Amino acid sequence: MYTTAVTSAATTAVTDEREPVKLLKRIGSTTFEVTVHFSKSSTDKMADIVRRIMEREVEKSA
Repeated sequence: MYTTAVTSAATTAVTDEREPVKLLKRIGSTTFEVTVHFSKSSTDKMADIVRRIMEREVEKSA
């Protein structure tokens, strides 16, 4: 089980690594399972990662 702590100054997730986070989403008759994990060696902040994802999506739609 993951434990998560979020601060108000910056979005910071602190997790132990016993098992990955799994999300299930059903769209129509298809169920998608998404597994989330975080690298210990990453130096990127979550805000930077989300910004990059959003910028790529905008580029795709342009």
